[in-house]
Amino acid sequence: MKRILIYSHDTFGLGNVRRMLEIARHLVASSPEITVLLLTGSPMLHAFRIPPRIDYVKLPCLARDTTGRYGARSLAVDLPELVRLRANLIKSATLDFAPDLVLVDKKPFGVQDELAGVLEMLSRVAHRPRFVLLLRDILDSAEATRSVWQKNGYYEAVDTYYDEVLVVGSPEIFDLRREYAFPPFAAAKVRFCGYIAREAAKRSRAHVRAALGVDPHEPMLLVTPGGGEDGFRLVATALEGLARTPAHRRPRTHVVCGPEMPEHHRTAVESAAADLPQVSVEAFSDDMMSLIGSADVAVTMGGYNTVCELLTSGRRGVIVPRCEPGVEQLLRAERMAERGLLRMVSPDALSPSALMAEVQHQFDALARSEPLPRLKAMNGLDKVSRALRTLVDLEEQRTTSPMRIRSRRAGEIVFTVA
Repeated sequence: MKRILIYSHDTFGLGNVRRMLEIARHLVASSPEITVLLLTGSPMLHAFRIPPRIDYVKLPCLARDTTGRYGARSLAVDLPELVRLRANLIKSATLDFAPDLVLVDKKPFGVQDELAGVLEMLSRVAHRPRFVLLLRDILDSAEATRSVWQKNGYYEAVDTYYDEVLVVGSPEIFDLRREYAFPPFAAAKVRFCGYIAREAAKRSRAHVRAALGVDPHEPMLLVTPGGGEDGFRLVATALEGLARTPAHRRPRTHVVCGPEMPEHHRTAVESAAADLPQVSVEAFSDDMMSLIGSADVAVTMGGYNTVCELLTSGRRGVIVPRCEPGVEQLLRAERMAERGLLRMVSPDALSPSALMAEVQHQFDALARSEPLPRLKAMNGLDKVSRALRTLVDLEEQRTTSPMRIRSRRAGEIVFTVA
């Protein structure tokens, strides 16, 4: 039985843990000889179905505000204490699990460098596990990402510790090797796997519509901000736009607030929707593909998973991307909109009238049966799983570089060569 340890970077929203859990599911489904342990601080993992041969270690929650600052989400401790606690839990779980492969999400040294000690420790053991870094298609702006990677020594970390860098995206949309100025030694390890197509809907379009009381031929709008932690403005704007729309032109609308929307915001959404008989609301769904499949148009934010859900379903989307603390969602929405895959409303231009104009544009295009372009590179899960299975099946391990981290100071890495 091959053991794979997955580290999920998850300080904001549900995107990272959902993506890593989907990879874990695909891995165990693709081979009866794989078992997966997931390390995560997500407070919502228990809400998802966990199949056999997958388990998780729940780390204390970190939080990140819209300025990018980290802190403790729940415990009354300061950040250094929390990071030390998480790092010790990660080290203990890793030693006892003894993985054949470690898959790290997004940050080569983990959040606040909490993986640095584990990487150094495991690089010295006799049977060194394989290390793989997983990156989504877009991290942030070129300037911001290059600065962070240079300051934190991430390029060198890729060279020293990682066997491969798997990118769940397409260079046709965003070539991060070029955009982020990867040095040749790091770029050589990058493999583009394509976007992650979402799992098939569990319920049919007719079944979902019947459960929501929607006529089979009635136009339907879905509004969801993903996790919902910072999605109130999007939902409130959509509801105001619907309220201003004449009742006879108002589409049947279903709102999914997201499990991390604050309770007072969710109450405000439910109150506003109560005055609109064509609008229904639920807090959370673990079957978003069925809901998207039941809709004709979806209004969402621009997170990786949400965009992949739209691309997989073939539904028309209007994206209002998040622009703080990074511009990842904005860049993704712009690149996708340039290719006609979806429509975008910039947060700076967001208003009830602007949003509903884009929604109406999509409904009109649907009525005219205009073809919707499709993105071909949607086989990310298969390619990621195949790459990981290949690595754990190889007998000959890559020789570890003689370069070692000797010490770490604030924002600096000091290397020594053996």
